[in-house]
Amino acid sequence: MALIVQKYGGTSVGNPERIQNVARRVLATQQAGNSVVVVVSAMSGVTDGLIKLAKEVSPSPAEREMDVLLATGEQTTIALTAMAINALGGKAVSLTGAQAGIITSGVHTKAKIANIAPRQVRKFLEEGNVCIVAGFQGQTLEGQITTLGRGGSDLTAIAIAAAIKADMCEIYTDVDGVYTCDPRVVPDAKKIDAIAYDELLEMASSGSKVMQSRSVEFAKKFKVPFEVRSSFNNNRGTIVKEESIGLENVVVRGISLERKQAKVTITQVPDKPGTASRIFTALSEANVIIDVIVQNVSVSGTTDISFTMGADELEKLGPVIDRVAKEVGAGEVIKKSGIAKLSVVGIGMRSHSGVAATLFECLGNGGVNIQMISTSEIKIAVIIDEAQIEHAAKLAHAAFGLAK
Repeated sequence: MALIVQKYGGTSVGNPERIQNVARRVLATQQAGNSVVVVVSAMSGVTDGLIKLAKEVSPSPAEREMDVLLATGEQTTIALTAMAINALGGKAVSLTGAQAGIITSGVHTKAKIANIAPRQVRKFLEEGNVCIVAGFQGQTLEGQITTLGRGGSDLTAIAIAAAIKADMCEIYTDVDGVYTCDPRVVPDAKKIDAIAYDELLEMASSGSKVMQSRSVEFAKKFKVPFEVRSSFNNNRGTIVKEESIGLENVVVRGISLERKQAKVTITQVPDKPGTASRIFTALSEANVIIDVIVQNVSVSGTTDISFTMGADELEKLGPVIDRVAKEVGAGEVIKKSGIAKLSVVGIGMRSHSGVAATLFECLGNGGVNIQMISTSEIKIAVIIDEAQIEHAAKLAHAAFGLAK
């Protein structure tokens, strides 16, 4: 008998018919001789609706009360899913995050999982139940309800799988698995059969929306293998696991796109020790999340520093960067939106050369200008105009032979 954790996202439980479909799938898994824990998200649109309600009664609602409110979305789904399984002759019990033993930090709306004590989960499994656990939520040691941030149900599923030492974790969503690129952008993108944690982590942090990056980090840390697959068919999905020699033979695994980025360039920054520290400390204190950073070679004692962030951070950053640039004696501050990031990812890059050359050549031949470049051991990212991002993705996808 295997112990399986299954997670179903908002679209998979988006209406009563889909909840009944999930119930049938869960029962079939149990009847095949497995013990099953199910983690569910709020029904699609519910969380956004709750946020809208909150804003209608209060322009700036307290984060504590937002957590209490948003946690009800998943609690609705666990009850309905348990009812659907019981109506089909199964035996299911629903558990909130707190009842499932998920202990979190006290940071409301973005809590981190500190510990899981799954005694209730194990007890109900031993009694032959399917356990339906609310994703996205937990509670502090003091009993305060907290939520884990958008995509937190993925994290709940991975964490529960680690805590109960599950044999497999299945992440059900509205796509068949992880693709070499977004199929809506590159129609001939193909599904990847297996991918390493590090590759998916780089893709998730570079714009791929299949998995929340925190969930992949957690899975890697606790060595939890999982499969991303569709809840609307029985096709095999993408297995996410530790690196192997077979995985390393593929040089480039996939291409990610991240739109709605912005770039700031500070000109004529004095080339002195501590100057960059003053700039980025000020940005950190303003809670601005920086992505790519490039500093030019010093000329006549000054240099230019450019960096990128999400376009929605630009307004918050404006007054801060203008002030700190003046304080350090820099020149003009140039702010630009309408850019995007294209990332090429693959653990095979560690042992194969020529990836950067191929990428730059295909983009150059296609008339795509590269504004900034960032690299890691398994990723090359370029900043380009957002208007060219789909064209660039198709060029790179073809250049690395990733099509079906």
